[in-house]
Amino acid sequence: MKAKPDMPAPPVSGPSGPTAPNYEGDQPERLQRTLKAHWVWAIALGSAVGWGAFILPTDWLAMGGPLGAISGFMIGGALMVLIAVSYGFLIKTFPVSGGELAFALVGFGRTHAFFCGWFLTLGYICIVALNASALALLFRKIMPDVVQQGYLYTVAGWDVYLVEVLISMTALAVFAYLNIRGTAISGRIQFIACVIMLIAVACILVAVLASPEAVFSNVTPAFPEGVNPIAAIAAIVAIAPWAFIGFDNVPQAAEEFDFPPSKAMKLIVLALLAAALLYGAMIAAVAMAAPWEALVAGDSAWGTADALTGVMGGSGLLLLTIGITMGVSTGLNGFYVAASRVLLGMGRAQMVPKMFARLHPKYKTPYVGIIFVGAICLISPWFGRAALTWVVDMSAVGVTVAYLYTCLCAFRIFRTSKSPELPGDLEGIHSTSKKVLSALGAVTALVFMALLLIPGSPGVLGKESMTALAVWTLLGIVFFLVRRKHNKTLSNDQVDILVLGAPRPEGTRFKSSVPR
Repeated sequence: MKAKPDMPAPPVSGPSGPTAPNYEGDQPERLQRTLKAHWVWAIALGSAVGWGAFILPTDWLAMGGPLGAISGFMIGGALMVLIAVSYGFLIKTFPVSGGELAFALVGFGRTHAFFCGWFLTLGYICIVALNASALALLFRKIMPDVVQQGYLYTVAGWDVYLVEVLISMTALAVFAYLNIRGTAISGRIQFIACVIMLIAVACILVAVLASPEAVFSNVTPAFPEGVNPIAAIAAIVAIAPWAFIGFDNVPQAAEEFDFPPSKAMKLIVLALLAAALLYGAMIAAVAMAAPWEALVAGDSAWGTADALTGVMGGSGLLLLTIGITMGVSTGLNGFYVAASRVLLGMGRAQMVPKMFARLHPKYKTPYVGIIFVGAICLISPWFGRAALTWVVDMSAVGVTVAYLYTCLCAFRIFRTSKSPELPGDLEGIHSTSKKVLSALGAVTALVFMALLLIPGSPGVLGKESMTALAVWTLLGIVFFLVRRKHNKTLSNDQVDILVLGAPRPEGTRFKSSVPR
């Protein structure tokens, strides 16, 4: 019988019988099951595709050329699918809030879970802040005389204006309110915004293809002059963790699915496919609209708009504005959901103060986490976009850490669970193909990490971003040590109950994942 939407999410399978531990009193209040499948798909797609798809195509053309940029995004999307295999299995097995936090807990224990959650929280909060600043940037581009009022100061070469700050703060407050009001409202808005965004991109591509000014010679040469084609493609693949961040928001909302969690992998793969095609469509449209080499060689602040308005006039700018607005809105909404659910999971485990585990008395949403994310992000517009990007750039490392933990946890379960008699969703998981895919996903995550951290690689972080990463890591160590004494008051079985909703299945009880 199908559960009613307002029923709590089912706990994971666990041991039963007279020897099973009883922690009924430890059970936290669970979130309502209100998210429909197409809303979850929209959360993944809308979070993965933001302002960058509409503002940065000329930057990507400069890095890889038309063929290199499009190929790089297609390869990056395919690599993300490898990681999605592990996500799909673990969401099916552990459909609880917290996502990668819960997966790291299962595979490697509470210490690893804390640091996974710590880096994820930073990454998601940074992306919320960046999306809010992108909305202000859009208005700054289309209405400069209005937005560039009330000059305050300059940070890292970026002039900060009061009107721009107020636009970002308003967007943050509105989406915080919508998320507090309920997941059903935010999910419905997310889906509508995604549909509008896809329609805008389709209109842009069709209009460019139909224009007599769009000629094949505009897209030649296929790669930048003097750049090795493999290096050009690799430079684009290196940004895939950033470009596709957002599909990993799906496990954060798994507790709120009103459909079987086994559908999650299909939804993630479809979202990744749509995101890769959307990125490719925007790059192709810009490259065909004008000679791309001349376009990237110019000093325009927004080459994408210049190219499209050149063949479409004002309608091109209108469609771009619609696309950016929808992309930014879906990013704000999706990452509010993700960040607050990670904090909810950490609050349940008491890795952070227990107040983060509270649900709103009326709307049953993790309102403390939502308010916390909003409050932190309200500070960010005052620092200027240039300084904010330093922190955001290094947030890709945090999300890649979560990718790695997820794939390694799945691989560990596939490798050690040889019995076909395992309970529930763990039946029949001993599969060579699944082990290989989860291992490939882990290798992919390590490659992405190397591209971000190894000096000389195409996607290496700048000095400022590396400094921000070191500071956040140090803060995490300090906070962990401060909370360590309190954390010892909880047994590992209690933490499993609080985060997973039930004792973990026997097939996932690894010695190193339950430290005392």
